[in-house]
Amino acid sequence: MTYADRARLAGLWESELEVFRAARPRSEEQWERAIRHMPDGVPMLWMAKWPGPWPVYVSGASGAHFECVDGIDHVDLCLGDTGAMCGHAPSASVLAITRQLARGSTFMLPTEDAAAAAEALAERFRVPVWQFSLSATDANRSLIRYARQVTGRPRILVHDHSYHGTVDEAYATLDEAGEVVSRRGNIGAPVPLAETTAVVQFNDVPALEAALSKGDIAAVLIEPALTNIGIVLPDPGYHEAVRELCTRYGALLIIDETHTFSAGPGGMTETLDLHPDAVVLGKSIGGGIPAGAYGMTRDFALAARESLDLEDIDVGGVGGTLAGNAVSLAGIRATLGEVLTPAAFEHMIDRCTEWTAGVQAALDEFEVPWQVTQLGARAEYSFRPDAPHDGAEAAAADDFELQQYLHLHALNRGILMTPFHNMALMCPETSAADVERHTVAFREAVVSLYA
Repeated sequence: MTYADRARLAGLWESELEVFRAARPRSEEQWERAIRHMPDGVPMLWMAKWPGPWPVYVSGASGAHFECVDGIDHVDLCLGDTGAMCGHAPSASVLAITRQLARGSTFMLPTEDAAAAAEALAERFRVPVWQFSLSATDANRSLIRYARQVTGRPRILVHDHSYHGTVDEAYATLDEAGEVVSRRGNIGAPVPLAETTAVVQFNDVPALEAALSKGDIAAVLIEPALTNIGIVLPDPGYHEAVRELCTRYGALLIIDETHTFSAGPGGMTETLDLHPDAVVLGKSIGGGIPAGAYGMTRDFALAARESLDLEDIDVGGVGGTLAGNAVSLAGIRATLGEVLTPAAFEHMIDRCTEWTAGVQAALDEFEVPWQVTQLGARAEYSFRPDAPHDGAEAAAADDFELQQYLHLHALNRGILMTPFHNMALMCPETSAADVERHTVAFREAVVSLYA
């Protein structure tokens, strides 16, 4: 726990619960109906992590706002935890998706949009050969299989406290003795994670080399900055060291840009001039519908393809019946071409810079020992005085009760933050007025805790 006055925090929490209950009777009605047939009244259990006695039920959304069934307008700084980074219902994406729906949605055959989407991704992310999935999780699983196939090696390497969707191999962490163990909360854990996975701390070059030198790592699967434990940025030269070590020890380098796409039109691959063997994207590229993609160098793609027999290519564990469907590809083509454009990113990053400044101003005014870090259109504050250097430092600063209070306080003022951490994301429709609403509310929350 990072905040000392727990009695004060408990009192503030109860006060905000009263505000929430009074303002959201229609959501309560929806919840009471939903719990009859869904655990906790939600379609996925993790949705129960939102603060409050019941979830907020959405009636509609557009751009950077949504309205709940109680008629309350919200500034959405969660944006589907990146799934709606393009904003809600972007017109170009909606038009392309609905046009394709009217012509048919899935054929197990390619459409013209497939080549156009692959070309757009290749131009932005510097790897030329692309395949499509329904999520970044699916993309990561496919690349792990291909990496094992072409290297003949059994294990992968991830950063401690990274996040790569629901990939089994990535649910690993380090215990106090530095041994690889299953991450806390791993539901129905498979084989012991040490059998499949090596784990090192972010920014730890010696540990990375020690793990790779054993010669059994097929792929290093990383986010170029940690994002799901709070934002942890790379040290100068870290990514150059990762690339050199992967090359030296024969491991493939897979960069998961699903969240770090917020850095710019080509993610951190472009902004930091990275040179991966493969890139993963998901969530935001489809314009709001399920979509994922993974790109490879020509050498990697050729080695994978030549290792596969045509007779068995459909039963090898890569892909699914709806992967690469016509609607997803129409959404990807329109979203990259007309929504998440370079000009849109400039706007998004400017708004995020304003958001970061607003948070920092409140922290400075009341001498609060927290810090805020920005990554392009995404920013996050954490309950520590300086920026974390790795996932373990970021995790040590977690305070779930304090976080829940801050999220409920924001929600009661019509602002939605990401429920799993203190992250805010900007979309092309986020305005300076939207940011100012958060700045005012955040200062009020800080006053309630520290004044």
